[in-house]
Amino acid sequence: MRVLIAEDETIIRLDVRALLEKAGHQVVAEARDGVEAVALAAEHEPDLIVMDVRMPQLDGIAAAREITAARAVPIVMLTAHAEGDLVARASEAGAFGYLVKPFREVDLLPAIDTARARFDELAALRGEAADLAEALASRKAVERAKGILMRQEGIDEAEAFRRIRSASQKTGRQMRVVAEALIATYAPAGEA
Repeated sequence: MRVLIAEDETIIRLDVRALLEKAGHQVVAEARDGVEAVALAAEHEPDLIVMDVRMPQLDGIAAAREITAARAVPIVMLTAHAEGDLVARASEAGAFGYLVKPFREVDLLPAIDTARARFDELAALRGEAADLAEALASRKAVERAKGILMRQEGIDEAEAFRRIRSASQKTGRQMRVVAEALIATYAPAGEA
């Protein structure tokens, strides 16, 4: 994975880099504060970010919010403090993993793997939700267009559906597009 490290303590940053590179990951950039982390995340588009919670200029939680608002990316937060409130705020900001300093290689790599897996699961769920929303919108449009055709042409539901499907096949357009065109053409003013 291509990783961005955001840590204001040089020794910790170098240790994290060494652990990541030893595990076969590529460190694409290193930030010393939150502002730099936001800029480098936009520039390098890393696959994962390892970020300290407390950094100068912009803390890790605020930086994580800015980064994930622009582009979804898994983030593992590092901190010397294991406060419950801090963990909750980090999660809300987009963190998928959390490590308390000092940590060891055996802690960091599983945290990264877990964060990546949780991120991938969430991305898959968001994709499924988008697909379901699209299917529902398509079905609603087709149902409305069928109703319009049934009223306009005096045909039954099966024939209205057949006509929409046939128009879709002939034009190479999705049934939703055909249905929306029918609605725009035949729906009473103000209902389209």
